[in-house]
Amino acid sequence: MNDKHYLRLRFSGLSTTQIYQLLNFAPTFMLANELEQRSILQQFLTTLKSKNKENIYQLFEKFDLVQLQQQLQAWHINYITIDQHTYPPLLREIHNPPFILFYRGNLNVIKSPQTLAIIGSRKATDYTWHTLQQFFPSFKKHNLTIVSGLAYGADKMAHQFALFYKMPTIAVLGFGHLNHYPQSTQNVRNKIEATGIVISEYIPNAKPYKYHFPERNRIISGLSRGVFITEATEKSGTCITTNCALEQNREVYVLPGPIFNKMTEGNLRSAQEGAKIIRSVEDILEDYI
Repeated sequence: MNDKHYLRLRFSGLSTTQIYQLLNFAPTFMLANELEQRSILQQFLTTLKSKNKENIYQLFEKFDLVQLQQQLQAWHINYITIDQHTYPPLLREIHNPPFILFYRGNLNVIKSPQTLAIIGSRKATDYTWHTLQQFFPSFKKHNLTIVSGLAYGADKMAHQFALFYKMPTIAVLGFGHLNHYPQSTQNVRNKIEATGIVISEYIPNAKPYKYHFPERNRIISGLSRGVFITEATEKSGTCITTNCALEQNREVYVLPGPIFNKMTEGNLRSAQEGAKIIRSVEDILEDYI
């Protein structure tokens, strides 16, 4: 198993992308012995434009798996790696899937094949709320698992409806489990950790850096058979998820809206790019039968 190597590289400070670069640089890295791995890593670090090269190597040298596992246990944080059978099969299909997923909650939730991501603007209006209010009884009837990103607005509404209807829900963080953003969704997150699952590709103390959220969005769509966009401005982060979903060959659903409404400009753009315009909940559910 490569679990130890994945953990060691992530906690040394290498990102998921950098680990892929390392494995392209040295395809035999995982099979190498300790001394060979150190030598390979030193050579690889010379190719990176990073100010943390020295620190990465030092952390790699000092890595203690037993100590780390004890610390994760104290934080009530578990993990799965891409080599394990419990890793979500849909996520494994995407380009450069995360090697490790850290989680709190019920791991069985991510085994569902009936996953639907629901995303939208942080400034989502009553249009989102009323649509979800109408659609969720049917989502419940068809045993869907709801995926979203715990942001304020549409994400929060999606998780709230899932919790209300006692449906499984997956929250994907753009930071480590020891942090939270925004604070307005902390209570929702606590409830999801008790009944659903909260996952992150970032090590537990990773802060919510701006560049993390586009990376997180590829996981939201990657976990899902389809992505439902309720409202999105033309340049919103939601459109990043839409692009990820289309690249991952996921079905994308969007609510229609007037051309003069900024809150649905992104929806119309997505429709032009291949998203399916939704007139009723059946337009989504026909793909889940």
